[in-house]
Amino acid sequence: MKVAAIQMVSAVAREANLARAHQLLRQAAEAGAELAVLPEYFCTMGLRDTDKLRLREAPDGGMVQGFLADAAREFGMWIVGGTLPLESPEEDHVLNTSLAYAPTGECVARYDKIHLFYFASGDEHYDERRVITPGSRPVVFDLPSRDGHRWRVGMSVCYDLRFPELYRALSRAGAELLLVPSAFTHTTGSAHWEVLLRARAIENLAWVVAPAQGGQHENGRRTWGQSLVADPWGTVLDQQATGEGVVLCELDIGLLEQARTRLPALTHRVL
Repeated sequence: MKVAAIQMVSAVAREANLARAHQLLRQAAEAGAELAVLPEYFCTMGLRDTDKLRLREAPDGGMVQGFLADAAREFGMWIVGGTLPLESPEEDHVLNTSLAYAPTGECVARYDKIHLFYFASGDEHYDERRVITPGSRPVVFDLPSRDGHRWRVGMSVCYDLRFPELYRALSRAGAELLLVPSAFTHTTGSAHWEVLLRARAIENLAWVVAPAQGGQHENGRRTWGQSLVADPWGTVLDQQATGEGVVLCELDIGLLEQARTRLPALTHRVL
């Protein structure tokens, strides 16, 4: 199954971001991708954290959800929409939600980001807890590919990457492919991004597809980028350092089965 990890440098205006995402999705489809994954905050990187409140959508529909459904139908492709702000039970908060769409335009899975980013170092300070309500459950969905294999796909977002217990839960649920749409900061990404992604692939003997934000944003934020695909042995097969682009890779279920046969670590778990 050919997959596309889409890297963006999202701006403030939602409509402009959706237009650019559409162009990149078209590029992925024309290259033969069966699944395309957009990065976290693909639809907006606001000037302030509270801008998410103004753009939040109801769970049953909105501009961004309509865009994703329409694009999936237009391109006949599975699309996972990085994240978008959905209404939260808390009036002054949103959920940071990743949605998966089938080529029919049907939304088949919803994951609300569980772990919320906090970082403070000098002038650099982030605290997602101020406006985001955390999710509470791991999510997997099935993706029947053209090659006849039914992929079991585990969903996660950005800061989740630092919590291996989430990925172990996805693995226990049968995940063969782990998605990690992200917007890692340049500071944390340069130190930890690749090693964490490779670790999650190795620990779970699973494919990892990690699309990211990558560059200098209109709001002043600088993201690390390095969207990549890693195989179940932890080898990075393709990546893009910075700037917009599409990282393409062919996923081979046989390689996963071979890795799990050679090193059946998942069957050796004790705790």
